Amino acid sequence: MGAVTRKLVISPESAPLLRGVCINLTFVRLTEKIVALALDGKKAVVEEVAQYAAKAHSAVAAEYRGLTVSELTEMRVVAKKTGVYLRVVKNSLAKRAVAGTPFECMQDKMAGPLILAFSMEDPGSAGRLINDFAKTNNKLIAKIVSIDGQAYDGAELARLASLPTRDQGISLIMALMLAPVEKLARTLLALKESRGEGEEVATESVAEEAVVEAEEAAAE
Repeated sequence: MGAVTRKLVISPESAPLLRGVCINLTFVRLTEKIVALALDGKKAVVEEVAQYAAKAHSAVAAEYRGLTVSELTEMRVVAKKTGVYLRVVKNSLAKRAVAGTPFECMQDKMAGPLILAFSMEDPGSAGRLINDFAKTNNKLIAKIVSIDGQAYDGAELARLASLPTRDQGISLIMALMLAPVEKLARTLLALKESRGEGEEVATESVAEEAVVEAEEAAAE
């Protein structure tokens, strides 16, 4: 016997009901895809912020309510030029991102709409960025300042901003390294003058060698 083929007959009365079921199923599937994409996006944000937080020297969390898109864009441009990682992140994600980093201490203080700034090149860069923009925009308010595993009130922003830049720090270290040698060189030259010209060549040679050694040590 051949196979029996049956046709599904949909009555006019049941057609609207079936259309509704199909629409609902489509909506559920679309919602599931959106939720999955949203979760993946949140995970990516947390991982990105955590990566920078793990390497940063300091951080500032500032309230940015009222800033325009153009103002935020300007901040991002300056941040990129000055070695600052700048990101607007929901507090729930920010708390997850800083967990296990030196900035975990900021978690309990995170409240309200915040923009995070991490100093990637020198400790004061994030502080200078927020401090400079706050001078011309009173809507940007520092709420948390963090350095060396400690979280402070936003009132400490100016102190963080006053820390030397990377180049200034290198110059300061070089000056400190050269100071004792330069003092020795001056002493040797003074000794030469007090003893007369007979030992001039030997004394100058010792002084010059001392300065050269100091400069080589500073360069390293």
